[in-house]
Amino acid sequence: MRFIVMVKATKESEAGVMPDEKLLAAMGKYNEELVKAGVMLAGEGLHPSSKGARVRFSGSNRTVIDGPFSETKELVAGFWLFQVKSLDEAIEWVKRCPNPMPNSDSEIEIRQIFEAEDFGAEFTPELRKQEKELGKKMAQNAKR
Repeated sequence: MRFIVMVKATKESEAGVMPDEKLLAAMGKYNEELVKAGVMLAGEGLHPSSKGARVRFSGSNRTVIDGPFSETKELVAGFWLFQVKSLDEAIEWVKRCPNPMPNSDSEIEIRQIFEAEDFGAEFTPELRKQEKELGKKMAQNAKR
């Protein structure tokens, strides 16, 4: 099972406050444990929403909304992709994480990623083949 593990943003992270050396070292150690255990597939921090944008869809119309976005509690400051056997295992790994926002309360959200078999018969053999080919191309792109 794969899970996206999202570090929720805070006022400080949205203001561009960078982690100190102590937190970077602790996170580096934690990430090393995840990699050694074969759990971590990816992980990155994100710039504040002031450097981002949203695209709103309404039928065939598209509207671009420039950041920053006001609801900090709904924003993501960083993420990991975990591959584990269960939600419980993902939770146990997250509980070992250093507090990502040591100067304030923080929250990490864990959500399971859909797999091909979750879509049932609607995900036809043709669509599965297309998905497999895209996966190969993404792997090639990642090697660049």
